[in-house]
Amino acid sequence: MRVLDVRDSGPGPVVIGRIPTATELIGRDRVTMRTAVRALDACDVAIVQHEYGIYGGPDGDEIIPLLRSLSTPAIVVLHTVLIAPTPHQRAVLETVCRLADTVVVMTDNARDILNRTYNVKPSKVRVIPHGVPVPRAAAATKHTASKRILTWGLISPGKGLEWGIRAIAQLRYTVPSVEYVIAGETHPKVLAHEGEQYREALQELITDLDLGDIVTLDNRYRDAAQLAELIADADVVLLPYDSHDQATSGVLIEAVAAGIPVVATGFPHAVELLGRGAGLIATHQDAESMAAALGAIVGAEGLAQQMHDAALRDTRHSSWPAVADQYRAIADRMISVAA
Repeated sequence: MRVLDVRDSGPGPVVIGRIPTATELIGRDRVTMRTAVRALDACDVAIVQHEYGIYGGPDGDEIIPLLRSLSTPAIVVLHTVLIAPTPHQRAVLETVCRLADTVVVMTDNARDILNRTYNVKPSKVRVIPHGVPVPRAAAATKHTASKRILTWGLISPGKGLEWGIRAIAQLRYTVPSVEYVIAGETHPKVLAHEGEQYREALQELITDLDLGDIVTLDNRYRDAAQLAELIADADVVLLPYDSHDQATSGVLIEAVAAGIPVVATGFPHAVELLGRGAGLIATHQDAESMAAALGAIVGAEGLAQQMHDAALRDTRHSSWPAVADQYRAIADRMISVAA
């Protein structure tokens, strides 16, 4: 069975494909659109990753003619299911789902929103969690004097990092040995349009709050092994995102899979995943709430251990091999029906 995964980042080229062949899909380019369709049709199943901002056209609607042109069955994976879409966003998502043979969402909450808000056949929808590396038995208790709080991922406005920094400014009075590491490069699209304005604003806030000795903006690139080491050294992962309707967070699931307690704002994926004991929910744009949640974890080793155990329990079915098996089972059924 050959499966091809397709994605795009708008007007710029992004490599898509399977080993050993690949093709490119470039926004607003009909030649690469036809090439992508031919590459997909050469496979038994196409997996299309859907996100509004990564394909060309308003709300990424250039994915629609590609799906219409396919003769091979398609699985569409929805990374965002908006609670209150604009009329055009709704039309795009409903059309994408109508053209798909199977629609995959990554959380129960996303499925509920899809069924409640959009005209999509419930029988098409499957829930498969975001995959993570095979969970490792990370130590729940760190044996260092300093408590390390970590946020990682591409840096951009909307990540709420200014609120995380303000939370550390409050936390240092109750946990004097705390440190906060924000690791990640600036998002390429933000860098292209705004430069380093957001990172510079964060650094200015760190200086104004006199946190230069305990808060670090680290923009080094890390490979998978280096990132795993960084995560394993953390006592708590902080996700202070501004979004109220983020359906899926890869950073969240990777942190939980590593057995690290998480403090996150109440976006849907965090509420669903952390509600089983792997972390705490803080109020959006509320430094005091974040500081209180962080302090509760780093100040109580027993609670950190409980969260560690809950995290590893909740992600045992989310490893990439387990997730791949679920996609393969869907693909097998689709091929059988098409035969």
